[in-house]
Amino acid sequence: MLVVGQIGKPHGIRGEVTVVVRTDEPEERFTAGSVFITEVPRDRRVSAGPAAAPGAGLPGSEKFEVPKELVLESIRWHQGRGIAVFEGIHDRNVAEALKGVFLQVDSSELTPPDDPEEFHDHQLVGLRVESADGTEHGTVQRIEHAPASDLIVLAKKGGGTALIPFVIAIVPIVDLRGGRIVVDLPEGLLDL
Repeated sequence: MLVVGQIGKPHGIRGEVTVVVRTDEPEERFTAGSVFITEVPRDRRVSAGPAAAPGAGLPGSEKFEVPKELVLESIRWHQGRGIAVFEGIHDRNVAEALKGVFLQVDSSELTPPDDPEEFHDHQLVGLRVESADGTEHGTVQRIEHAPASDLIVLAKKGGGTALIPFVIAIVPIVDLRGGRIVVDLPEGLLDL
């Protein structure tokens, strides 16, 4: 699965939600009728079981369970974020219960990027990270898309995690066939 977005806070009272885009092709991924597989994050703002919409437990209220799939009804763009409406989500309370949910697509259905220097996140997860001299540092746990640059979240060999800026000066080689990423780390980066 490839995460292409994450639902943020509700916008208004009619079930609209903000969507933080995590793809380079938002125009392709976020069109009316697009189907997303949902994942409720472990460190969620939404409860681990079925999400209870605010007001749950009051007379006439029902528990809301995050559906396995969400179908995009419409989206509009405002200040770099999508404001989306999903089928069946038409009030603020239910929209609030979706906060933090990841929107995913099946990565097997994606075409590989045309640019040899471009990669889908799922292609990088699990690759070993090593220096040019062969020193192994760990494996790629995930890719974080920060405003300044993408970050490799490294599961360090000795335990813990570290962030490595995914820029050519620090990550000169991505060898998908060899299952590795070669890094040229500034001194102390993994100690932060």
